[in-house]
Amino acid sequence: MSGRAPLRTAAASTLIAILAVAVLAADQFTKHLAIQNLPSERPVPVLGDFLILYLIRNPGAAFSLGEGVTWIFTLALAAVAVVILWLMITRVGSRAWAIVLGLLLGGVLGNLTDRLFRAPGFAVGHVVDFINTPWMMPAIYNVADIFIVTMMIGVAVLVVSGLHLDGTRENRGHAADDTTPRDGGGDGGEESPSDGAVEARPDGEPRDGR
Repeated sequence: MSGRAPLRTAAASTLIAILAVAVLAADQFTKHLAIQNLPSERPVPVLGDFLILYLIRNPGAAFSLGEGVTWIFTLALAAVAVVILWLMITRVGSRAWAIVLGLLLGGVLGNLTDRLFRAPGFAVGHVVDFINTPWMMPAIYNVADIFIVTMMIGVAVLVVSGLHLDGTRENRGHAADDTTPRDGGGDGGEESPSDGAVEARPDGEPRDGR
């Protein structure tokens, strides 16, 4: 079992919802700022080559893959969101899982919002990307992407650690064999007090107690 008592379903659902809304709001707010203040497809160095702001609208996935099938990514994001919502309502009782799934759901909803409501149209909208860290990866991404990637790693860590969605933990150890001899047991047992005992006679001289 986990060291802490599992959350009730209502508490876990509330935590997931709060975190998801917070990430969604942060993602959409930063995208709004990027659109209002950054030139399109022109690099704006912030910390040299360490951090560059570069506003683009991405119809595909990472590295602009799948630009012609935007609707597939919309369906994939929607499916992930539905699965997380189902787990939120029915399964999650772990604080760690609630935090990870809440942040992941927020990231998924951030990009799903772009797919559904941004140009060029419903379900084929382009995702707003504006963060570039060439020292780490060549891709341009956004706040939602950060939470999606990091929380997927978090999901893997929780799975490997054996923590279940309901807050219980997988017991990977095995009980040690009990090899302690027991009193009165056959071979290897302790001798009874009379075995080999010497009984004293009233005159003080010892005599064989058997």
